[in-house]
Amino acid sequence: MSTFAGFDFYRIDDLLSDEEKTIRDTVRDWVEDKVVPIIEKHYLEGTFPMHLAREMGEMGFLGANLTGYGCPGLNNVTYGLICQELERGDSGIRSFCSVQGSLVMYPIWAYGSEDQKNKWLPKLAAGEAIGCFGLTEPDHGSNPSGMLTRAEDKGSHYVLNGAKMWITNGTLADVAVVWAKLDGEIRGFLVERGMQGFTAPEMTGKHSLRASVTSELVFQDVIIPKENILPGVKGLKGPLGCLTNARYGIAWGALGAAQSCLHSANEYAKSRIQFDRPIASFQLVQNKLAWMLREITKGQLLAWRLGRMKDAGTMTHEMVSLAKMNNVDIALQIARVARDVHGANGILAEYPIMRHAANLESVYTYEGTHDIHNLVLGRWLTGVQAFT
Repeated sequence: MSTFAGFDFYRIDDLLSDEEKTIRDTVRDWVEDKVVPIIEKHYLEGTFPMHLAREMGEMGFLGANLTGYGCPGLNNVTYGLICQELERGDSGIRSFCSVQGSLVMYPIWAYGSEDQKNKWLPKLAAGEAIGCFGLTEPDHGSNPSGMLTRAEDKGSHYVLNGAKMWITNGTLADVAVVWAKLDGEIRGFLVERGMQGFTAPEMTGKHSLRASVTSELVFQDVIIPKENILPGVKGLKGPLGCLTNARYGIAWGALGAAQSCLHSANEYAKSRIQFDRPIASFQLVQNKLAWMLREITKGQLLAWRLGRMKDAGTMTHEMVSLAKMNNVDIALQIARVARDVHGANGILAEYPIMRHAANLESVYTYEGTHDIHNLVLGRWLTGVQAFT
């Protein structure tokens, strides 16, 4: 298969700065050298390539769009391009970066005390420490306000009880940003590895995101020091603000998986001979390839415009919902069509198609399901709440 060069039918590169393109190309080369050769093995074995965590820190991928405290301070378009290239490698690699930066580093950076920022952000940015984000519960996914995890104020400390589920990096994490109700109000707490009563068993038996660690978080009378509460936010806007940043990265990342599938399908179609000619010469196959290019191009324009608005401070969470929902949806459809182009070979680990398809089934659901994002847009259009 030829070297991946990306798809830029509408010349979006003309809209990028030299720095944005240089960083994008650097990440692309890193993924080609460090991720692509090993990711199928890790996926089949159900393991996360831990050695890449430090490398991602050294490369400046972690908390890339945050400033200070050892963070790279890149703009949001550049961060989006990083997510795109990482997910071309695998959704699990982009998920690691996204959780670390948007769901762990961001709330500490935005809502934390100076002591919390100085303690955690440099280590998290370098990949020397790993974090996770605890919001979803066994019985509360799309309805986080119904969470059952509780913190009690005991005067000199808090006591935390409850459980979280579907937590990326949970078993690996040195620190967990956990959302719990304190006197009926949602607050954020930094729960550290080794605190008595805190366990993070890994969830097994997954058919998706197999090169990513997914865990439960269990809290049984965990004593949380007073200095471990995030002082800068109260209520659901705290975790939802983090999710907006994570969804932004997903809107870009899904395009990486989609481009990987199109690249593989295009190369395969040109080399696969049936009826004495390459299947790329058949109209039905060209129609599939052209449709994939069309949807990727539209998704690229959505992501680029969203990134520019995020940098300008004019982006809204509804805009993020549209981009996340659309780009993951088309990426998943592209993976399925690409599998069809590959025929029976499409199920083999020799090609990235089934791995991307299985991963995208999870991405379609996490960080807000497809249906929930539709309801977000419906509320924006009508002014009527339809979640309940």
